[in-house]
Amino acid sequence: MIRPAQILPVILFAQFAGTSLWFAGNAVIQDLQHAWGLAPESLAYVTSAVQLGFICGTFTFALLMISDRFSPRLVFFICSLAGAAANFALLLVPPSLAGLLLPRFATGFFLAGIYPVGMKIAAGWYREDLGRVLGFLLGALVLGTAFPHLLRSIGAILPWQQVIFGVSLFASIGGAAMLLGVPDGPHIGKGSSFNPQAMRLIFASPKFRASAFGYFGHMWELYTLWAFAPLLLLAYASRHAMTLNQSWWTFLFIAAGVIGCVGGGLVSARFGSARVAACQLAVSGACCLLAPFMVSATPAVFLVFMLLWGITVAGDSPQFSALNAKYAPREYLGSALTIVNSIGFLLTIISIQFASWLLPLLSIEYLFWLLLPGPVIGLWALRSLWWRGQA
Repeated sequence: MIRPAQILPVILFAQFAGTSLWFAGNAVIQDLQHAWGLAPESLAYVTSAVQLGFICGTFTFALLMISDRFSPRLVFFICSLAGAAANFALLLVPPSLAGLLLPRFATGFFLAGIYPVGMKIAAGWYREDLGRVLGFLLGALVLGTAFPHLLRSIGAILPWQQVIFGVSLFASIGGAAMLLGVPDGPHIGKGSSFNPQAMRLIFASPKFRASAFGYFGHMWELYTLWAFAPLLLLAYASRHAMTLNQSWWTFLFIAAGVIGCVGGGLVSARFGSARVAACQLAVSGACCLLAPFMVSATPAVFLVFMLLWGITVAGDSPQFSALNAKYAPREYLGSALTIVNSIGFLLTIISIQFASWLLPLLSIEYLFWLLLPGPVIGLWALRSLWWRGQA
Protein backbone atom coordinates (compact mmCIF):
# COMPACT_ATOMS: atom_id res chain seq x y z
CA MET A 1 0.00 0.00 0.00
CA ILE A 2 1.37 3.39 -1.02
CA ARG A 3 1.75 5.76 1.93
CA PRO A 4 0.13 9.17 1.23
CA ALA A 5 2.52 12.12 1.55
CA GLN A 6 0.43 13.90 4.17
CA ILE A 7 0.47 11.06 6.71
CA LEU A 8 3.50 12.11 8.79
CA PRO A 9 2.79 15.89 8.76
CA VAL A 10 -0.82 15.32 9.86
CA ILE A 11 0.18 12.88 12.62
CA LEU A 12 2.82 15.30 13.89
CA PHE A 13 0.39 18.24 13.84
CA ALA A 14 -2.32 16.24 15.61
CA GLN A 15 0.14 15.02 18.26
CA PHE A 16 1.42 18.56 18.75
CA ALA A 17 -2.09 19.96 19.09
CA GLY A 18 -3.37 17.21 21.36
CA THR A 19 -0.47 17.30 23.80
CA SER A 20 -0.75 21.08 24.14
CA LEU A 21 -3.36 20.20 26.79
CA TRP A 22 -0.64 18.82 29.08
CA PHE A 23 0.79 22.04 30.55
CA ALA A 24 -2.14 24.38 29.90
CA GLY A 25 -2.76 24.62 33.65
CA ASN A 26 0.90 25.31 34.37
CA ALA A 27 0.98 28.13 31.84
CA VAL A 28 -1.74 30.06 33.69
CA ILE A 29 -1.04 28.92 37.27
CA GLN A 30 0.37 32.28 38.36
CA ASP A 31 -2.78 34.02 37.14
CA LEU A 32 -4.93 31.51 39.00
CA GLN A 33 -2.85 31.86 42.17
CA HIS A 34 -3.58 35.59 42.15
CA ALA A 35 -7.21 35.44 40.97
CA TRP A 36 -8.28 32.43 43.05
CA GLY A 37 -6.03 32.93 46.07
CA LEU A 38 -4.20 29.63 45.60
CA ALA A 39 -1.12 28.73 47.64
CA PRO A 40 2.34 28.48 46.00
CA GLU A 41 2.30 24.67 46.27
CA SER A 42 -0.66 24.58 43.86
CA LEU A 43 1.92 24.46 41.04
CA ALA A 44 3.00 20.99 42.18
CA TYR A 45 -0.56 19.82 42.71
CA VAL A 46 -1.79 20.88 39.28
CA THR A 47 1.17 19.17 37.58
CA SER A 48 0.75 15.99 39.60
CA ALA A 49 -3.00 15.90 38.91
CA VAL A 50 -2.36 15.62 35.17
CA GLN A 51 0.29 12.94 35.72
CA LEU A 52 -2.02 10.91 37.97
CA GLY A 53 -4.82 11.21 35.42
CA PHE A 54 -2.49 9.96 32.71
CA ILE A 55 -1.47 6.96 34.83
CA CYS A 56 -5.11 6.03 35.47
CA GLY A 57 -5.90 6.56 31.80
CA THR A 58 -3.11 4.33 30.50
CA PHE A 59 -4.15 1.48 32.81
CA THR A 60 -7.81 1.85 31.85
CA PHE A 61 -7.08 1.95 28.12
CA ALA A 62 -4.76 -1.06 28.42
CA LEU A 63 -7.17 -3.16 30.51
CA LEU A 64 -10.07 -2.47 28.13
CA MET A 65 -7.81 -2.75 25.03
CA ILE A 66 -9.45 0.42 23.70
CA SER A 67 -7.02 1.13 20.86
CA ASP A 68 -7.10 -2.53 19.78
CA ARG A 69 -10.89 -2.89 19.75
CA PHE A 70 -11.57 0.40 17.98
CA SER A 71 -9.92 2.43 15.24
CA PRO A 72 -6.95 4.24 16.87
CA ARG A 73 -7.61 7.44 14.95
CA LEU A 74 -11.23 7.44 16.19
CA VAL A 75 -9.96 6.93 19.75
CA PHE A 76 -7.51 9.79 19.23
CA PHE A 77 -10.30 12.07 17.92
CA ILE A 78 -12.71 11.32 20.78
CA CYS A 79 -10.00 11.73 23.42
CA SER A 80 -8.89 15.02 21.85
CA LEU A 81 -12.44 16.37 22.14
CA ALA A 82 -12.88 14.99 25.67
CA GLY A 83 -9.49 16.35 26.78
CA ALA A 84 -10.31 19.72 25.26
CA ALA A 85 -13.65 19.76 27.12
CA ALA A 86 -11.94 18.86 30.40
CA ASN A 87 -9.43 21.65 29.87
CA PHE A 88 -12.21 24.10 28.98
CA ALA A 89 -13.97 23.16 32.24
CA LEU A 90 -11.41 25.36 34.04
CA LEU A 91 -13.53 28.29 32.86
CA LEU A 92 -16.66 26.85 34.48
CA VAL A 93 -15.59 25.38 37.83
CA PRO A 94 -15.67 27.22 41.17
CA PRO A 95 -12.44 29.15 41.85
CA SER A 96 -10.75 26.72 44.24
CA LEU A 97 -7.92 24.21 44.33
CA ALA A 98 -10.38 21.31 44.00
CA GLY A 99 -12.02 23.09 41.08
CA LEU A 100 -8.60 23.30 39.42
CA LEU A 101 -7.41 19.75 40.11
CA LEU A 102 -10.45 17.81 38.92
CA PRO A 103 -10.39 19.14 35.32
CA ARG A 104 -6.60 18.69 35.21
CA PHE A 105 -6.95 15.06 36.32
CA ALA A 106 -9.58 14.48 33.62
CA THR A 107 -7.33 16.13 31.04
CA GLY A 108 -4.50 13.77 31.98
CA PHE A 109 -6.84 10.78 31.73
CA PHE A 110 -7.79 11.60 28.16
CA LEU A 111 -4.19 12.34 27.22
CA ALA A 112 -3.74 8.56 27.53
CA GLY A 113 -5.80 8.33 24.33
CA ILE A 114 -3.66 10.94 22.57
CA TYR A 115 0.06 10.47 23.29
CA PRO A 116 0.37 6.63 23.22
CA VAL A 117 -2.37 6.19 20.62
CA GLY A 118 -0.68 8.70 18.33
CA MET A 119 2.44 6.52 18.43
CA LYS A 120 0.37 3.45 17.55
CA ILE A 121 -1.15 5.28 14.58
CA ALA A 122 2.36 6.14 13.36
CA ALA A 123 3.45 2.51 13.81
CA GLY A 124 0.57 1.53 11.54
CA TRP A 125 2.22 3.40 8.68
CA TYR A 126 5.94 3.10 9.46
CA ARG A 127 8.08 0.06 10.14
CA GLU A 128 11.70 0.21 9.04
CA ASP A 129 12.09 3.91 9.83
CA LEU A 130 9.90 3.92 12.96
CA GLY A 131 12.85 5.00 15.13
CA ARG A 132 13.29 8.18 13.12
CA VAL A 133 9.54 8.82 13.12
CA LEU A 134 9.44 8.27 16.89
CA GLY A 135 11.96 11.09 17.27
CA PHE A 136 9.65 13.40 15.34
CA LEU A 137 6.62 12.25 17.33
CA LEU A 138 8.22 12.85 20.72
CA GLY A 139 9.42 16.19 19.37
CA ALA A 140 5.80 17.04 18.58
CA LEU A 141 4.83 16.09 22.15
CA VAL A 142 7.55 18.35 23.56
CA LEU A 143 6.46 21.23 21.34
CA GLY A 144 2.85 20.67 22.33
CA THR A 145 3.82 20.75 26.01
CA ALA A 146 5.53 24.10 25.45
CA PHE A 147 2.73 25.62 23.36
CA PRO A 148 0.56 27.02 26.21
CA HIS A 149 3.58 28.98 27.45
CA LEU A 150 3.92 30.47 23.96
CA LEU A 151 0.28 31.57 24.06
CA ARG A 152 0.83 33.06 27.51
CA SER A 153 3.90 34.95 26.30
CA ILE A 154 1.90 36.93 23.76
CA GLY A 155 1.46 39.57 26.38
CA ALA A 156 -0.09 40.57 29.66
CA ILE A 157 -3.18 41.78 27.80
CA LEU A 158 -4.09 38.16 26.98
CA PRO A 159 -6.35 36.89 29.81
CA TRP A 160 -5.73 33.39 31.13
CA GLN A 161 -9.22 32.42 30.03
CA GLN A 162 -8.25 32.99 26.40
CA VAL A 163 -5.16 30.80 26.82
CA ILE A 164 -7.32 27.95 28.10
CA PHE A 165 -9.89 28.44 25.35
CA GLY A 166 -7.20 28.63 22.67
CA VAL A 167 -5.52 25.40 23.80
CA SER A 168 -8.86 23.56 23.91
CA LEU A 169 -9.75 24.74 20.42
CA PHE A 170 -6.32 23.78 19.10
CA ALA A 171 -6.54 20.26 20.57
CA SER A 172 -9.97 19.77 19.01
CA ILE A 173 -8.64 20.81 15.59
CA GLY A 174 -5.76 18.34 15.98
CA GLY A 175 -8.16 15.50 16.75
CA ALA A 176 -10.28 16.32 13.69
CA ALA A 177 -7.15 16.44 11.52
CA MET A 178 -6.15 12.95 12.67
CA LEU A 179 -9.62 11.53 12.03
CA LEU A 180 -10.01 13.07 8.57
CA GLY A 181 -6.42 13.08 7.32
CA VAL A 182 -4.94 9.75 8.45
CA PRO A 183 -6.58 6.44 7.45
CA ASP A 184 -5.77 3.32 9.45
CA GLY A 185 -2.35 2.12 8.34
CA PRO A 186 -1.56 -1.25 6.76
CA HIS A 187 0.57 -2.32 9.74
CA ILE A 188 -2.07 -1.72 12.42
CA GLY A 189 -2.23 -4.89 14.48
CA LYS A 190 -3.67 -6.20 17.68
CA GLY A 191 -1.55 -5.32 20.69
CA SER A 192 -1.27 -7.56 23.71
CA SER A 193 -3.57 -6.77 26.63
CA PHE A 194 -2.35 -5.69 30.04
CA ASN A 195 -1.43 -8.59 32.32
CA PRO A 196 -0.44 -7.57 35.88
CA GLN A 197 0.80 -11.10 36.60
CA ALA A 198 3.50 -10.66 33.98
CA MET A 199 5.60 -8.15 35.93
CA ARG A 200 8.00 -10.75 37.31
CA LEU A 201 8.70 -12.18 33.85
CA ILE A 202 9.00 -8.76 32.27
CA PHE A 203 11.71 -7.52 34.63
CA ALA A 204 13.55 -10.85 34.49
CA SER A 205 15.12 -9.68 31.22
CA PRO A 206 18.45 -7.89 32.00
CA LYS A 207 18.32 -5.73 28.88
CA PHE A 208 14.74 -4.65 29.53
CA ARG A 209 15.62 -3.92 33.16
CA ALA A 210 18.50 -1.74 31.96
CA SER A 211 16.36 0.29 29.55
CA ALA A 212 13.43 0.54 31.99
CA PHE A 213 15.51 1.82 34.92
CA GLY A 214 17.31 4.21 32.60
CA TYR A 215 13.87 5.53 31.64
CA PHE A 216 12.87 5.83 35.30
CA GLY A 217 15.92 8.01 35.97
CA HIS A 218 15.03 10.17 33.00
CA MET A 219 11.44 10.61 34.21
CA TRP A 220 12.55 11.57 37.73
CA GLU A 221 14.13 14.66 36.20
CA LEU A 222 11.97 15.57 33.19
CA TYR A 223 8.57 16.78 34.40
CA THR A 224 9.82 18.29 37.64
CA LEU A 225 12.29 20.36 35.65
CA TRP A 226 9.57 21.42 33.22
CA ALA A 227 7.32 22.39 36.15
CA PHE A 228 9.87 24.40 38.15
CA ALA A 229 12.07 25.89 35.40
CA PRO A 230 9.84 29.02 35.19
CA LEU A 231 10.67 29.74 38.85
CA LEU A 232 14.38 29.47 38.11
CA LEU A 233 14.00 31.93 35.24
CA LEU A 234 12.15 34.36 37.51
CA ALA A 235 14.77 34.01 40.23
CA TYR A 236 17.57 34.73 37.76
CA ALA A 237 15.79 37.82 36.42
CA SER A 238 15.15 39.07 39.97
CA ARG A 239 18.75 38.53 41.07
CA HIS A 240 20.11 40.43 38.08
CA ALA A 241 17.39 43.12 38.15
CA MET A 242 16.46 42.44 34.54
CA THR A 243 13.21 42.14 32.66
CA LEU A 244 12.57 38.65 31.35
CA ASN A 245 9.51 37.37 29.51
CA GLN A 246 9.11 34.28 31.66
CA SER A 247 6.47 32.59 29.49
CA TRP A 248 8.48 33.14 26.29
CA TRP A 249 11.68 31.73 27.77
CA THR A 250 9.79 28.82 29.34
CA PHE A 251 8.39 28.05 25.90
CA LEU A 252 11.87 28.15 24.35
CA PHE A 253 13.31 26.05 27.17
CA ILE A 254 10.75 23.26 26.79
CA ALA A 255 10.50 23.51 22.99
CA ALA A 256 14.29 23.14 22.70
CA GLY A 257 13.69 19.48 23.46
CA VAL A 258 12.47 19.09 19.88
CA ILE A 259 16.09 19.49 18.75
CA GLY A 260 17.18 16.69 21.08
CA CYS A 261 14.34 14.38 20.06
CA VAL A 262 14.70 14.83 16.30
CA GLY A 263 18.49 15.08 16.31
CA GLY A 264 18.82 12.07 18.59
CA GLY A 265 16.53 10.04 16.36
CA LEU A 266 18.63 10.86 13.31
CA VAL A 267 22.00 9.93 14.85
CA SER A 268 20.74 6.86 16.72
CA ALA A 269 20.85 4.82 13.51
CA ARG A 270 24.64 5.21 13.54
CA PHE A 271 25.52 5.26 17.24
CA GLY A 272 22.66 3.27 18.76
CA SER A 273 19.76 4.38 20.94
CA ALA A 274 21.51 3.43 24.20
CA ARG A 275 24.56 5.62 23.53
CA VAL A 276 22.45 8.56 22.35
CA ALA A 277 20.19 8.30 25.41
CA ALA A 278 23.19 7.98 27.76
CA CYS A 279 24.92 11.01 26.24
CA GLN A 280 21.86 13.22 26.61
CA LEU A 281 21.11 11.92 30.10
CA ALA A 282 24.70 12.69 31.17
CA VAL A 283 24.50 16.26 29.85
CA SER A 284 21.15 16.95 31.53
CA GLY A 285 22.54 15.50 34.77
CA ALA A 286 25.54 17.83 34.53
CA CYS A 287 23.09 20.72 34.10
CA CYS A 288 21.34 19.71 37.35
CA LEU A 289 24.71 19.88 39.07
CA LEU A 290 25.69 23.23 37.54
CA ALA A 291 22.35 25.02 38.02
CA PRO A 292 23.30 26.82 41.29
CA PHE A 293 26.45 28.21 39.68
CA MET A 294 24.72 29.34 36.48
CA VAL A 295 22.49 31.85 38.28
CA SER A 296 25.59 34.04 38.67
CA ALA A 297 26.48 33.83 34.97
CA THR A 298 25.87 36.52 32.38
CA PRO A 299 22.42 36.50 30.76
CA ALA A 300 23.77 35.09 27.49
CA VAL A 301 25.58 32.22 29.23
CA PHE A 302 22.60 31.47 31.48
CA LEU A 303 20.07 31.37 28.65
CA VAL A 304 22.33 29.21 26.46
CA PHE A 305 22.75 26.89 29.45
CA MET A 306 18.98 26.66 29.87
CA LEU A 307 18.48 25.86 26.18
CA LEU A 308 21.14 23.12 26.33
CA TRP A 309 19.37 21.68 29.36
CA GLY A 310 16.05 21.82 27.54
CA ILE A 311 17.51 20.02 24.51
CA THR A 312 18.99 17.14 26.47
CA VAL A 313 16.42 16.61 29.23
CA ALA A 314 13.78 15.66 26.64
CA GLY A 315 15.98 14.44 23.81
CA ASP A 316 16.51 10.98 25.28
CA SER A 317 12.76 10.25 25.50
CA PRO A 318 12.42 8.69 22.01
CA GLN A 319 15.51 6.56 22.57
CA PHE A 320 14.17 5.14 25.83
CA SER A 321 10.85 4.42 24.11
CA ALA A 322 12.69 2.58 21.34
CA LEU A 323 14.82 0.61 23.83
CA ASN A 324 11.85 -0.40 25.97
CA ALA A 325 9.89 -1.55 22.90
CA LYS A 326 12.92 -3.45 21.57
CA TYR A 327 13.75 -5.36 24.76
CA ALA A 328 10.26 -5.95 26.13
CA PRO A 329 9.21 -9.62 25.97
CA ARG A 330 7.15 -9.99 22.77
CA GLU A 331 4.40 -11.97 24.48
CA TYR A 332 3.96 -9.27 27.14
CA LEU A 333 4.63 -6.17 25.05
CA GLY A 334 1.42 -4.36 26.01
CA SER A 335 1.85 -5.11 29.71
CA ALA A 336 5.55 -4.21 29.68
CA LEU A 337 5.10 -0.80 28.08
CA THR A 338 2.07 0.01 30.24
CA ILE A 339 3.88 -0.92 33.44
CA VAL A 340 7.03 1.03 32.56
CA ASN A 341 5.12 4.16 31.51
CA SER A 342 2.95 4.03 34.61
CA ILE A 343 5.92 3.62 36.97
CA GLY A 344 7.73 6.43 35.15
CA PHE A 345 4.82 8.85 35.52
CA LEU A 346 4.30 7.80 39.14
CA LEU A 347 7.93 8.79 39.78
CA THR A 348 7.21 12.22 38.30
CA ILE A 349 4.50 12.76 40.91
CA ILE A 350 6.88 11.80 43.74
CA SER A 351 9.62 14.01 42.35
CA ILE A 352 7.30 17.00 41.84
CA GLN A 353 5.77 16.74 45.32
CA PHE A 354 9.18 16.28 46.95
CA ALA A 355 10.47 19.37 45.13
CA SER A 356 7.42 21.34 46.24
CA TRP A 357 8.01 20.31 49.85
CA LEU A 358 11.65 21.40 49.69
CA LEU A 359 11.03 24.66 47.85
CA PRO A 360 10.36 26.79 50.97
CA LEU A 361 13.57 25.44 52.53
CA LEU A 362 15.97 26.02 49.63
CA SER A 363 16.90 28.67 47.12
CA ILE A 364 15.30 27.65 43.84
CA GLU A 365 18.64 26.97 42.10
CA TYR A 366 19.60 24.34 44.70
CA LEU A 367 16.26 22.59 44.27
CA PHE A 368 17.53 21.04 41.04
CA TRP A 369 20.15 19.01 42.90
CA LEU A 370 17.16 16.91 43.93
CA LEU A 371 16.88 15.84 40.29
CA LEU A 372 20.51 14.72 39.95
CA PRO A 373 19.95 11.16 41.29
CA GLY A 374 17.67 10.50 38.31
CA PRO A 375 20.35 10.87 35.60
CA VAL A 376 22.97 9.19 37.82
CA ILE A 377 20.83 6.12 38.50
CA GLY A 378 19.63 6.07 34.89
CA LEU A 379 23.19 6.06 33.54
CA TRP A 380 24.24 3.33 35.96
CA ALA A 381 21.26 1.18 34.99
CA LEU A 382 21.89 1.74 31.28
CA ARG A 383 25.63 1.05 31.43
CA SER A 384 25.38 -2.55 30.20
CA LEU A 385 23.81 -1.27 26.97
CA TRP A 386 25.75 1.89 26.14
CA TRP A 387 29.13 0.65 27.37
CA ARG A 388 28.97 -2.32 25.00
CA GLY A 389 27.48 -0.25 22.21
CA GLN A 390 24.26 -2.25 22.06
CA ALA A 391 20.96 -0.95 20.70
